Amino acid sequence: MKKYLLSLLGLSLFFISCSKTDDSLATQEIEEVVGSPEPEIDVTVQNFMWQTMNTYYFWQSDVPDLLDSRFSTETEYRTFLESEEDPSKFFDEKLLFSEDRFSFYSEDYKELTQSFAGISKSNGVEFGLGLFSGSNDVYGYVRYIVPNSDASTKDIKRGDIFTGVNGTTLNIDNYIDLLFGDSDTYTLNMAEIANNTVSDTDREVTLTKEANLIENPIHLTTVLEVSGKKIGYIMYNGFTNEFDEELNEAFGEFKSAGVTDLVLDLRYNPGGSVNSALLLSSMIYGTHTDQVFLKARYNEKLQSEFNDAELISYFADKTDNNTPLNTLGLNKVYILATSSSASASELVINGLDPYLDVVHIGETTTGKNEFSVTFVDDFDNGNVYSPNREDKINPDNQWAIQPLIGRNENANGFSDYTSGLVPDIFLEEDLSNLGVLGNSNEPLLAKAIAEITGTTAKMDFNVDLPVKLISSSKMFTKTKDNMFMDIKNPLPIKTKTVLQP
Repeated sequence: MKKYLLSLLGLSLFFISCSKTDDSLATQEIEEVVGSPEPEIDVTVQNFMWQTMNTYYFWQSDVPDLLDSRFSTETEYRTFLESEEDPSKFFDEKLLFSEDRFSFYSEDYKELTQSFAGISKSNGVEFGLGLFSGSNDVYGYVRYIVPNSDASTKDIKRGDIFTGVNGTTLNIDNYIDLLFGDSDTYTLNMAEIANNTVSDTDREVTLTKEANLIENPIHLTTVLEVSGKKIGYIMYNGFTNEFDEELNEAFGEFKSAGVTDLVLDLRYNPGGSVNSALLLSSMIYGTHTDQVFLKARYNEKLQSEFNDAELISYFADKTDNNTPLNTLGLNKVYILATSSSASASELVINGLDPYLDVVHIGETTTGKNEFSVTFVDDFDNGNVYSPNREDKINPDNQWAIQPLIGRNENANGFSDYTSGLVPDIFLEEDLSNLGVLGNSNEPLLAKAIAEITGTTAKMDFNVDLPVKLISSSKMFTKTKDNMFMDIKNPLPIKTKTVLQP
């Protein structure tokens, strides 16, 4: 996202005179403008939410309460803000379009922005959750362990199964409270698989969530030499721009090793930074700064204000730190993606598709083709969050919202994948044989190697216990499966009063 977007906030309804310079329209300011008694509830948060959504929200014209013509007087607007005292309900019930699956809020913007940087409170076990056939009982299976976490010191690894917490069997009604509740420490009741049957065991693993755990999204890289091919493999679990330099270094190692083919593992990657997606795609395809990677499409009110040059992002030749990109210059790439692959992961697949042969192995992806921005109560910065302006954020409002504000089209103008991107080669993960990540016998990687080399793999790709996912641990983090734009050098916004009291 570029700085031009912010200047357009002047088109929105800011119900405050041009002489006002405070960060938000707090309750006291409403009283001064309208001349009515102090409202019974503080609507600072609701006002911040409405102003932002009215300006940026992708479906702004489809939500009656967000229309520019919704309120004829400032008193009517204030009454609307007071109609729901709980800001979370106000956001969910009054501001969201019915088809919106992904916009969300946070009561603590600091916790949210730390999550985008890969910092969270976690015990280090990343897991998927599924339902047993014909039952409401839930099982969990370990996908991977975050290095340097509490779990990395415990007897738990990829492929392990658990069916209970603290002696209570997991089911569809209690798994959220037991696994994602207020308790930082819990004990997993482990199970095992034998003859394609899951059975409880006496084994227990006690885990403790630690604050400020940093996960490097570059979970694993390796070079495999098979049948005369040098195959680079990278498991990338989140588009975190704080690790863009390390990502570039990884591709530098691939390049130095003479990698001829690449397997990009996004099977557990729920998304993140659009800019990181652009950089990764450039590392794969090339530093073609004259070729379109994506075209942004905003709501009707904002779209008409932009020219084509302002809406287009091209492939890159350097990182944000001006480090030259290491690129493999491939004409074909193998991407492992599943139903847990979302947003920026899908953006890479879609963005590369016009230029090279993308072989998608796995399952149909999530289908999140919209991007978002983090907004906080910083009026003079267009309510756009900037880490350099934390002292400017309204101290009486620590809320943040992460609404969907647009869609990214590829160079061919395609963005219609709300039902997900369908794989070229369908292959589910097998609970009875998850395999070791990065090992040539791990089923999804083995399938990619077989496609690359043109040889028949020795292993059987039949899936005995397919994973039928209902959720995963990443969906209970602050960032979930979000795709966000990076707004740099935002311009101060101009207020505009259009309603008469």
